[in-house]
Amino acid sequence: MPVGPQSASDPAWFKSSYSGGNATECVEAAFVPSGVLIRDSKRPKHQHLTVSALSWAEFLASVNLPHRPVDSEPT
Repeated sequence: MPVGPQSASDPAWFKSSYSGGNATECVEAAFVPSGVLIRDSKRPKHQHLTVSALSWAEFLASVNLPHRPVDSEPT
């Protein structure tokens, strides 16, 4: 995984170490000065999303929380 922001014109894309063995089932991310770029690994030449570094950190924190099943009642 890249250590710091890369050039927005030539970002260093990476995939999660939790990605499946099939290279077509993943999203890729890249750190750039304006935040984090996110794209579909199946379509690397298509559009990507740009989110702030804070939004990316909050997203990562939220996916690491234990989750209840969708149909369960809140406690």
